[in-house]
Amino acid sequence: MSRPAGPERGPVVVLCGPMGSGKSAVGGELARRWGVSLRDTDQDIVEATGRTIPELFAADGEPAFRDLEQRTVVQALSTHDGVLSLGGGAVASEVTRAALADYVARGGRVVFLDVDAEIAMDRVGGDTNRPLLGDDPRRRWEALATQRRPLYLEVCTHHVRTGRRSLARAASVVEQRLTGS
Repeated sequence: MSRPAGPERGPVVVLCGPMGSGKSAVGGELARRWGVSLRDTDQDIVEATGRTIPELFAADGEPAFRDLEQRTVVQALSTHDGVLSLGGGAVASEVTRAALADYVARGGRVVFLDVDAEIAMDRVGGDTNRPLLGDDPRRRWEALATQRRPLYLEVCTHHVRTGRRSLARAASVVEQRLTGS
């Protein structure tokens, strides 16, 4: 399938959703199919700071991380021309949501990759690079997903449930939604 048309400036598509929804994996598959690059804002932050996400949370706290995250997202929305994968909490920032609304107004598309707790826990339950999951990952994931769900729905132009779909199938569903085929 061919690459869908995107805005004149900015990503072909932005992927958002909770931890374990497949943003990086599906994004990588879409980027491969369309011959563009994948940019992951969490990875951008790690590369820019030289520290892991848990190290940033421990040293600077969540508010400092979120400030850095919102600046990273805003910058990526104006400079990246491939697939953009956002961190799960990026949508909590009003600045980020406003930047996404501007991107959509320019013809951009934001896909909310949705997933159930059981599947997300299969994917991320033991991942120590997820400081917000703490000592009770499932309970914490469910609380975060419930809190952020309205924000994902607010910013998205398309909603895709990844569920137990294979990576290839989830990417195909996103492609179909974006191209209308």
